Amino acid sequence: MPGWLADRPARDKRAYVTLVTNADYALGAKALLHSLRLTGTTADLVVMHTEVAADALAPLSALGARLVRVELLPTSAAFNTAHARARLHGSAPFTKGEKPPFHTPLDNFAKLRLWQLDYARVVFIDADAIVLKSVDRLFDYPEFSAAPNVYESLADFHRLNSGVFTARPDAETFAAMLARLDVPDAFWRRTDQTFLEAFFPDWHGLPVFDNMLQYVWFNLPGLWSWKDIRILHFQYEKPWQDHAKADRVRPLIELWRGFAEGRDAPDIAGLKGPG
Repeated sequence: MPGWLADRPARDKRAYVTLVTNADYALGAKALLHSLRLTGTTADLVVMHTEVAADALAPLSALGARLVRVELLPTSAAFNTAHARARLHGSAPFTKGEKPPFHTPLDNFAKLRLWQLDYARVVFIDADAIVLKSVDRLFDYPEFSAAPNVYESLADFHRLNSGVFTARPDAETFAAMLARLDVPDAFWRRTDQTFLEAFFPDWHGLPVFDNMLQYVWFNLPGLWSWKDIRILHFQYEKPWQDHAKADRVRPLIELWRGFAEGRDAPDIAGLKGPG
């Protein structure tokens, strides 16, 4: 099938899928895959990847991931120019946090390739996230379900965050996406996230705890509840970076490091909250 090529057949009808577009996101995916393994899920673990070095992908394969090589979408030169890093960040700058230097916005649209995959049900999780307890129940949620993009104000519950969502792969859906994505003067301010919100205007809401964004730690500490959080998502700055907010989220970085180093699951109930 054009657009993607897997290293082996699917083993299950369900899959957790992430996207790796460079060696940095491969570091994140390693922690994510280990965290998923610790939940005991029997669903396939799939890493869609663009042209990434074999040595960066090898640890992901060692964790049992099915590696699926994907091509970038066949978008027009005008579309590609509008969504290049410098142009996009200039037109729609990030004012709440800093995107890392390895962030390439145009690559985000390759996430849509998951609608071509040979699975009945998919849960997508960004490579800069970790899973703290089983989320297999998400396979039973309808398409398209996502958690709100809440990290600064409770008023943001009306916006979705595409770091975690449910999908039903389907060739017709993928074709419809391509037809709507690249039209004259198209500009998706937050790339795949803005597009998916427009494509699925009646999206179903997941609990915020299925995609807890790291900034909640210091912006909305009253919303933070370790016993309820199932997926922790490091939006903006990444836990493997040195960055200006690192000291403010140090406990979260240390938690991520444990998964990245292959340790056993921590006692989440024993972790202290913000403050």
